[in-house]
Amino acid sequence: MLRRLYTRMLGLADHPQALWVLAFVAFIESSVFPIPPDVLMIPMILARPSRAWLIAVVAMVSSVIGGLLGYAIGALFYEQLGLPILQSLGKADAIAAFNTQFNDFGFWAVLVAGVTPFPYKVITIMSGWTGMPLATFIATSVLARGLRFFIVAGLLRVFGAPIRDFIEKRLGLVFTGFVMLLLGGFLMVKYL
Repeated sequence: MLRRLYTRMLGLADHPQALWVLAFVAFIESSVFPIPPDVLMIPMILARPSRAWLIAVVAMVSSVIGGLLGYAIGALFYEQLGLPILQSLGKADAIAAFNTQFNDFGFWAVLVAGVTPFPYKVITIMSGWTGMPLATFIATSVLARGLRFFIVAGLLRVFGAPIRDFIEKRLGLVFTGFVMLLLGGFLMVKYL
């Protein structure tokens, strides 16, 4: 099953609409969707390394625009949308205490969440809810998401063939590592 999904993702990477699908996934991941755009981005770059920078730009821009949706959810629809999303991630109880300290460390929170497996959507919603200055949020999001996606794109562009061989030979191990990173991000959300 895992091999079929991987092969399908590589096939999608060559599809004419692949960049649009990546843009959509990166956009919704920044506010509500639990799957990171790396799932599409990595096979797309492995399939066409010459497009690595374009793929990184699409992921970054779409993710930042999606982050603005998360910010708007927090700022305008926190009770209706933001709170249920944060409750589903187990963060509802810590919100009041977090609100008082968030803007003091807001730049670093957005930067860390934008670069690491920590769910970026939590920070986008919290940024809007706490009233983080929009310019700070946008600048930090561009920096963080740019770092994340361009580092991945650069590594895959430079080491693409060996990494692709490694992934194909050890697909189960790579998938397990990815799931562990994803779960680690969720655990950080739950216990921080």
